[in-house]
This record gives sequence, C-alpha cells and structure tokens, in this order.
Amino acid sequence: QERLVQSGGGSVEAGGFLRLSCTASGFTFSNYCEAWFRRVPGQEREPVARIDRDGTLRYEDSVKGRFTVSRDKDTNSLFLQMRNLQPEDTAIYYCARSRSPWYCAGDPLGFDTWGEGTQVTVGS
Repeated sequence: QERLVQSGGGSVEAGGFLRLSCTASGFTFSNYCEAWFRRVPGQEREPVARIDRDGTLRYEDSVKGRFTVSRDKDTNSLFLQMRNLQPEDTAIYYCARSRSPWYCAGDPLGFDTWGEGTQVTVGS
C-alpha cells in the first residue's frame, strides 16, 4: 500500500522553529516530485515547497529564506524545516507525491498521494 505518514508540527511563538517529517512506504518517494502544501480553514490548499526528481528545490515567495525542504533517500523521507515562523504560517501542513514523476508544479490536483496533515500554530 502506498502511503505517506507525517510527524512533527505543533505550537510555537512567532520567530520559532519547527520541523516536519514525511515518510513514504510502498513506493520510492524520490522518483516523484515531493511537496509540502498547507491549508488554512476556509481557504484553498496552497503549495509551500517542492523538490523534484533531480533535486531542484522550489519555494513559494512567502516562505523563501525561512523554510528549507530536504529529503533522505535512505529513509524514503521528506522534511520541512521552518524557522522564523510567523502567525500567517498557521495552517495544516500536508506532504504529497506527484501523480506523474515528471510533474512538479504547484497545483494540488497534480498530486495523488497525501499525508494525513499536521497542525502548525504560531502565536503572536
């Protein structure tokens, strides 16, 4: 069974640091685009950061310079390090795998396997 299992997240004050993890099973994660999305209740799911098959990193402007996406092929895992967190980063964060190994844009419809989501809350 192909699945993604997340860990990490929680609550921090503004300026704080959190690390999210996402471990894949049933497939080789690095053969696809590996991504992080987030969703604020009542809003659409939005892309945060992605890493493609070749290792190219992509970040949304809102998190550039503060978030770092990385992967560990040995553990089939994806990570998101988030520093200098701000209240506007409060959301449910999801990891995802692309439908096609060659797709790595930011449309959530291009991803077909999702983690369960983890809450990140940043106090002001």
